[in-house]
Amino acid sequence: MIIAIGAQNAWVLKQGISRNHHVMVATICSVCDITLILLGVYGAGALISESPLLLTIITITGVLFLGWYGALSLRAALSPEGSLELSDDGSLGLMKVAWGTLALTLLNPHVYLDTVVVLGSVGGQYEGADRMAFAMGTVLASIIWFYSLAIGAAKLAPVLSRPKVRQGIDLLICVIMWTIAGSLLARWL
Repeated sequence: MIIAIGAQNAWVLKQGISRNHHVMVATICSVCDITLILLGVYGAGALISESPLLLTIITITGVLFLGWYGALSLRAALSPEGSLELSDDGSLGLMKVAWGTLALTLLNPHVYLDTVVVLGSVGGQYEGADRMAFAMGTVLASIIWFYSLAIGAAKLAPVLSRPKVRQGIDLLICVIMWTIAGSLLARWL
């Protein structure tokens, strides 16, 4: 679920390509994911999944957010440089990157659906040591993913920073966002 290139992962990718505080970005994303995964597995997931109104609100918000982000990605894919165009000075300041990372992580309803609701529902089915093993496995997968994405993007920056490659990434992001939004909407209906 975390591997899907969404708003958060596109941000991590962009900061990795520009080599702009990319390890800090991976750290913030990992800490947020760890917190949300543990909240989901140890109770909040069951609470949310048992409230039809709360689940509906999260789902509709998620569909709207993903639809909007997909549209932005499509627009970027149709532009000559794509959304991953690096700024002229090559980087944003530390605080702007940190706040941007927090916003793209915590204001994205899909993050809550994945970590708290889905992983929480699955993890909540286990007891004792099995629940702990599930939680630690998902936490480890998240950490590996975010650091691999950030560091991998930095290493592959010469290829990933090409305009045609960026446009292709943006188009892929659009398709993935709209597919996830469609699947959320279909499950809700």
